[in-house]
Amino acid sequence: MAIAVAKHFNTCVISADSRQFFREMNIGTNKPTAAQLAEVPHHFINNLSITDAYNSGQYERDVLQLLPTLFDAHDVVVLCGGSTLYLSAIFNGIDEMPNTPNNIREQLKADFKEKGLPFLQAQLMQKDPAYFATADTQNPARLMRALEVIATTGKPYSAFRKKEKPTRDFNIIKIGLDVVRDDLYHRINQRCDAMLAAGLLEEVKSLYEFKDLNALQTVGYKEFFDVIDAKTTLETATEKFKQNTRNYAKRQLTWFRKEDGVQWMKGEEVVGYVKTIC
Repeated sequence: MAIAVAKHFNTCVISADSRQFFREMNIGTNKPTAAQLAEVPHHFINNLSITDAYNSGQYERDVLQLLPTLFDAHDVVVLCGGSTLYLSAIFNGIDEMPNTPNNIREQLKADFKEKGLPFLQAQLMQKDPAYFATADTQNPARLMRALEVIATTGKPYSAFRKKEKPTRDFNIIKIGLDVVRDDLYHRINQRCDAMLAAGLLEEVKSLYEFKDLNALQTVGYKEFFDVIDAKTTLETATEKFKQNTRNYAKRQLTWFRKEDGVQWMKGEEVVGYVKTIC
């Protein structure tokens, strides 16, 4: 759909997917195909290595730096995603957070590896219940980031999330695709099977040495590291992969439903709608 809109307006696509930046992660991130990437210009896909540090604050700065050049050539630019944290960076801005020492970060990673997600959840619920109530508590990277700030400053993470929404010098049109949930889940299951048929397990094996990186502690990778480590079977991991993907989609939809100004419509309605307001 993003490509269809971009082709209609002879413009480009900015990816807001937090994993498609990385050149080494292809099948597990379900990147656009080479043919799709050739149809319209894309930005923020394959622009980093998995060993490069990157976060939503850098993404906000990079996108805002790029947009004036794009708007010199186009009236409309398509932002497609994806990661709600990265979308929120463009919609709402990112709060400035203090730098945290590496030793704190490494200790949290070690705790997560040893004690799992429930440990991080319990720690955050105890130390910052206000943030815990709104956080994506299934995302270990977000939980560890909050706990890093708390450990560094002695203050709750929520205390740093007071920034007022910035004024942007462009208009934002938010469109959500309205898909019947049963159809969505069926398509997710089909997509997971297609990714495995395309060689997902082999890609996971090729990235095994990097498995502790945050980017790989995510759906489509973490399930199959357990297969390599002989902690589970491929069949069990495949079902968990599908379930975790459906759960992630559900969390995405919950976020979009709460986001101000999202217009929900069927796919065939999108181009016509954008035409009427651009």
